[in-house]
Parts: sequence; structure tokens; C-alpha cells
Amino acid sequence: MAKSDGPDAKPDLRLVAAEAEIYNLMKAPETTAERVKRLQLEAHALALEEVEALEKLLLDAASKARAIADGGDAYPVGARELASRLATDLPNRAETLRTIIHRVS
Repeated sequence: MAKSDGPDAKPDLRLVAAEAEIYNLMKAPETTAERVKRLQLEAHALALEEVEALEKLLLDAASKARAIADGGDAYPVGARELASRLATDLPNRAETLRTIIHRVS
């Protein structure tokens, strides 16, 4: 689909993931079993992406917690204490997730 911004309009290009399949029109339709297997593989891949995203969020939260824990008197004492415990615990939880992911994949 081209943009209609004038004579020098450029087409609206979209990137496709490298692992995306191109449907072969000459190929026979997939069986129900093949479709189930393909959908299960896609669901598994998406689930792994979600767990990896959670791992990243945990590490980001640990970084933020470390900044608050080290923030001095600007933060309430209780908040600094909790942030200090989170900064210690969250990287361990992220490492546990990473280990689980590598065991499964």
C-alpha cells in the first residue's frame, strides 16, 4: 500500500520476522495433526518470549530497587530496606527463570 503524499511517495513497507513462513500455494492443505503441532510450537515459542520478557523486567526492577536502596535519606527508611531486599532477591529469581528456560528449550 503506497502513501498518497505526492509523486515521491514511498510504499508502506513492513518487516516480516525471519522465521515467518511463506504459504506455498502448491502445497497440500495441512492436516489437523500438522496444524495442532504447528500451533503448539508457536504457543511454546510465545510462552518462552513471555518468560524472557519477565526475566528482563525482574532485572530492570532489581536495578531500580538498588538505586532506591542506595538513595540515602531522600527515600523513607522502610522503602530503602524493602528495595534493598528486592535488589538482592530479584536477580536470583531472574536467574532461576533463565535456568528453567534453558532446561526446557
